[in-house]
Amino acid sequence: MQKHDVCEQEEKPPSEELEPPGAVSGGSLVATRPAPIAAVTAATSVKARRAGNGREWVVSPRSEAFRRRFWPAAGEAEWNDWHWQKRNSIQRLDRLAEIIRPLPDGAALHGENMPNLPFRITPYYASLLEPDDAPYALRRSVVPSAAELCPRSEELTDPLHEEGTSPVPGIVHRYPDRVLFLVTPHCFTYCRYCTRSRLVGKKSRGENAFAAWGEAIAYIQQMPAVRDVLLSGGDPLMLPNTRLEWLLSHLRRIPHVEILRIGTKAPAVMPQRITPALVNTLKRFQPLYLSLHFTHPAELTPETTQACERLANAGLPLGSQTVLLRGINDDTDLLMKLFQGLLKIRVRPYYLYQCDPVSGTSHLRTSVDRGVEIIRGLRGHTSGYAVPTYVIDAPGGGGKIPIQPDYVAGKRGNMLLLKNYRGKLYAYPDNQGGEV
Repeated sequence: MQKHDVCEQEEKPPSEELEPPGAVSGGSLVATRPAPIAAVTAATSVKARRAGNGREWVVSPRSEAFRRRFWPAAGEAEWNDWHWQKRNSIQRLDRLAEIIRPLPDGAALHGENMPNLPFRITPYYASLLEPDDAPYALRRSVVPSAAELCPRSEELTDPLHEEGTSPVPGIVHRYPDRVLFLVTPHCFTYCRYCTRSRLVGKKSRGENAFAAWGEAIAYIQQMPAVRDVLLSGGDPLMLPNTRLEWLLSHLRRIPHVEILRIGTKAPAVMPQRITPALVNTLKRFQPLYLSLHFTHPAELTPETTQACERLANAGLPLGSQTVLLRGINDDTDLLMKLFQGLLKIRVRPYYLYQCDPVSGTSHLRTSVDRGVEIIRGLRGHTSGYAVPTYVIDAPGGGGKIPIQPDYVAGKRGNMLLLKNYRGKLYAYPDNQGGEV
């Protein structure tokens, strides 16, 4: 299929009538799929499994059934080992086809048509990609689509102008008191809407990333106004504990750096990474905040709950960032379920992002009006803790701009007229400085 043929086709959600593939075998995967995993394990309780180091790991019935079916040679200790999850990540569509039915246009993405953004899904996250209504949306967020080959004129490879605000390799300095430190170009799982699809997963950049740390740290040392450093990438938790400890310790020695943050999707896509050893390393460098990336309530599994509880129990504050995505999570009730579920595992919903206009992502972006409508549907109908700030990260490097429903209905004399979540009007005396 040629590129222009793909672009002429309208992107449509996958049909619910598609049947999963028949029995296929290949490599270490063996697919014999008589029934959905949920149906097989509905009556089974969550169990705690012993890993090779004697530590307990929560294993959901879904994960266990999935492992036995598709990785029968792997034991429980291997499944719960993040290094095993990393080595066995699925990086080819034909491998994924042994587990689930790919999206209808997936065949167009082989060979020279493959988009620049790599394709990678951890075995654990693959276990969530069942073709039923709720988790089905997750497939659109991580499985390549032919729509990625059809960029629009308003889309950019670097929509946030990060390269234009990068004084030294690895540093993005946009705000006066904080910097973004891109410490690795690699992720556990590549989101199809990634803002840094121009960078992530590129081997050449990965080989040079560690060498650039010294120059980046030196830049931060020379900027006394910088009090907050956000480690991102890629995913910093892709780094081994020793490298992460080295990096955090060197940043913590800088007197004017007050706050360290780590942006990671590990608890959602590879909760096995949140080991006791990692937690012990991180808690040494407080105040250290973790910005987690969640997309859908199907990600709130027993494994993810355990990972977040380990971090929270160590005194590490957790916030979540969610990208609003068409056909995936652009539903008020669904996002309310996600945000309320996050609060239950001690993760505070922080940002709801409008999807950045990254090249080849138009099929995943909603209108801004839809985002405002969702915030309006959350405010007043659930705890304020469960209502994130809806923001647009302004193209061209303008930074995060909050977008909220307008609750000011007008003025009547010195009275400000306010509309509450039920649409009722209330008057507030808007006097200044005690004026009568």
